[in-house]
Amino acid sequence: MINIGVDELMKKTNSIYKLAVLASKRAYELSQGSGKLVEIDPDAKISTIALQEILEGKITYKEKAKEK
Repeated sequence: MINIGVDELMKKTNSIYKLAVLASKRAYELSQGSGKLVEIDPDAKISTIALQEILEGKITYKEKAKEK
């Protein structure tokens, strides 16, 4: 079993909400057949793969510019 620390993930997104959305969107992509971007145990759950990709910096997000 892989243990991914929330503290390290928070450094990537600065928000638990952004992290949850990013991970869920990536997990959905993986469930639809998208390829893995990290080397990980073949039996790892999709959510674990998504979090590991975020931790390794393979998946990021871009914030939209705020409208005035």
